[in-house]
Amino acid sequence: MSDLPIPYPVRVDAVLDPSLSRWLWLVKWVLAIPHYVVLVFLWVAFVVVSALAFFAILFTERYPRSLFDFNLGVMRWTWRVHYYGYGALGTDRYPPFTLADAPDYPARLHIPYPARLSRRLVLVKWWLLALPHYLVLSIMVGGGLWIGRGDADPGDAAWGFGGLVGLLVLIAGISKLFTGQYPDSLYRLVMGMNRWSLRVSAYAGLMTDAYPPFRLDQGGDDPGSTSHPIGPGPASSPPPLTYGPDPAPLAPA
Repeated sequence: MSDLPIPYPVRVDAVLDPSLSRWLWLVKWVLAIPHYVVLVFLWVAFVVVSALAFFAILFTERYPRSLFDFNLGVMRWTWRVHYYGYGALGTDRYPPFTLADAPDYPARLHIPYPARLSRRLVLVKWWLLALPHYLVLSIMVGGGLWIGRGDADPGDAAWGFGGLVGLLVLIAGISKLFTGQYPDSLYRLVMGMNRWSLRVSAYAGLMTDAYPPFRLDQGGDDPGSTSHPIGPGPASSPPPLTYGPDPAPLAPA
């Protein structure tokens, strides 16, 4: 029997940049301002789209594909910015301004489109069933997490810099500044917390009925990608990330 954990449908993969700058992390908050401005509007749209999806699921058991793809794009964009910035400091490659999947970027997010979603679960999963996770994440990401604000906002979910993740990333930045190294154990832990946050955000955003596991899957490789590798295929099924012969770009395995 395999010792690998049961994979969760929300797959979060990343590759740590081996040539991170010692000092660039000090000014990334300035460099990322254009992304932050765009993401404010995107997350407002995410809330509206999630509210529409809530009623669509309630009456049809389906999440309209165009709405699903848009919200997935918002989450992908946010994850890339967090990975570049103070959610992980995992790369110095500037995030692209796109809702689409970026196969060559070192932070990837994949959520399979659900054929059907439960009418009953849509009423309670984003506030009641996810409540235990919110308590855990309030410690992990602290003030950087806000989920379910407002009774009519089932998709009002995001995560950010704060709490334990923020502290660990700050330690990683200081370590990089003085030693030039990002401690592997620290990176693995930061990735595990980000992965947990993204899974809960997708669940609260009504994008899956699979209950997030209370499990800290550490490291850049998601268990779902390592136990069930995704081969070449449509853009909706990204392959795992690996470094190619050129140290600058990343290429699909």
